Amino acid sequence: MAIQTPTAAGIVGELADRRGVREALQHFTKDKQWVNDIHLQLCRVPAPTFHELPRAEWMAAQFRALGWHAGIDSEGNVLASLDPHPAGSLVAITAHLDTVLAPRIKDDISLDPEGVLLGPGVSDNGAGLAALLAIARAVRHVPEQTASEGAASRNLWRRLLLIANVGEEGEGNLRGMRHICAQPSLLAQISAFLILDGAALDHITTQALGSRRFEVTFTGPGGHSWSDFGIGNPVHALSRAVSDFVDRQPIDPKAIPRVSVNAGLIEGGSGINAIPALARVKIDIRSEDDQRIDTLAEALHAAVSRAEETENSRATGGKVSARVREIGRRPAGRLENDAPLLVALRAVDSHLGIRARPDCASTDANIPLSMGVQAVSIGAGGHGGGAHTTAEWYRPTGRDLGLKRVLLTAAALLASPNGQRDAAA
Repeated sequence: MAIQTPTAAGIVGELADRRGVREALQHFTKDKQWVNDIHLQLCRVPAPTFHELPRAEWMAAQFRALGWHAGIDSEGNVLASLDPHPAGSLVAITAHLDTVLAPRIKDDISLDPEGVLLGPGVSDNGAGLAALLAIARAVRHVPEQTASEGAASRNLWRRLLLIANVGEEGEGNLRGMRHICAQPSLLAQISAFLILDGAALDHITTQALGSRRFEVTFTGPGGHSWSDFGIGNPVHALSRAVSDFVDRQPIDPKAIPRVSVNAGLIEGGSGINAIPALARVKIDIRSEDDQRIDTLAEALHAAVSRAEETENSRATGGKVSARVREIGRRPAGRLENDAPLLVALRAVDSHLGIRARPDCASTDANIPLSMGVQAVSIGAGGHGGGAHTTAEWYRPTGRDLGLKRVLLTAAALLASPNGQRDAAA
């Protein structure tokens, strides 16, 4: 008689009915007000990129208060688990600590009369961090049971690893996730990463959008706009380099692989009547394909060299010099359609009635995906908008559905032998 292998849908259905899992899921509905309150508190702790320590310490204290073992690693990431040294195959649920903008004072983060959170970082990534704490509370509040069903549930939760990591935004360059994935013994234990970023449930980031970021600097002697006219001008050279580089890149949204180039920040000079001694630009290059990014990086270097040569050929006095420095690199990657993580997530979505599409974006998932480790980035539930602005907002309506999705997906991976990375390889 053939042995029937349980399907992902069957595993999810069985887990959802298991007492220990069911009670944990029910806590997300019971604890709505607690989650909303803790969300407001955490967003009032500033955490701009490179200055996340106060929020990291706050998060670690919350985990400990909920009965989890928590610590801060050498890079500033917060790691929490029910066991001080979790054994076996782990599923990591992560959310980044840092925000592009940070509240200057406590009241920059507020709650309107309709219960909508307002202020920088409330959705990206206050929603993800609040989800980590909600999961920690729900799991810890499941009563200890002696029945085999309860014991099995407790074993699942003891292989959860909750991570609040630094450096996801901008020039943070994913340094927190890089640090996690650069530890061979830790990475070998993690079978999958569920990365919580923002709120929306309608997409699953399965493809990592790669990028390289550069700072281009032109320097010269500087001088007076009239008496020193004719010496090399760094702003003129920089402007020429940017125009040359951008003009040579066709704009085709239908191209495969897609690419984008952007001069996002230009600075230099001290006055309208002064020839500047320095001019600088930061350039972002993105694509779904790392080789295409490398080709564009070579084109940028060539454009800078041409601009330097042209400016110096025109100069009657002091010359300019140029330097190109890489300030960020995010590798591309992709999760296979039949990966156990994606199979489990789709089964959970079917069970909960969630409709989501795969997409491509630059997130913390870039690092594990580029290393062949299962990872997706998804929203934590609720609704948000205005990311990276002072007008950012988050509405918690429907948050409990997103939380159930996250925890049930993690449980499905931990309960199924097909969720292990070795089986996926």
